[in-house]
Amino acid sequence: MDFLISNALAQTAPAAPQEPGFVGLILPLGILLVFFFLFILPQQRRTKEHKKMVQALTKGSEVVTNGGLLGRVVDLDENFVQLELADNIFVHVQRHAIASLVPKGTYKTKKKVEKS
Repeated sequence: MDFLISNALAQTAPAAPQEPGFVGLILPLGILLVFFFLFILPQQRRTKEHKKMVQALTKGSEVVTNGGLLGRVVDLDENFVQLELADNIFVHVQRHAIASLVPKGTYKTKKKVEKS
């Protein structure tokens, strides 16, 4: 019956495996550091900058919302901002929905182009 399955021969027991120790932790720690510097740290910086920008909003600031609406800040309160999108068209948005400030005059230029 040995012609279909070869006999397994026992080998001597291998030496006990050694623990990797500190050297085994270098690669995982290196990967964690790379992820921290490439992903976590820049995201924290962007969050701080956005928070500072939202706190600095004033009446007359020209902004773009996350939805892409371009408008001028007409009124502010603690949580909401009222934007003027066009003549007599106002929208209330939450402060954190403001994506960025645009240079002064962008809103006026856009209104002039639309009227032409």
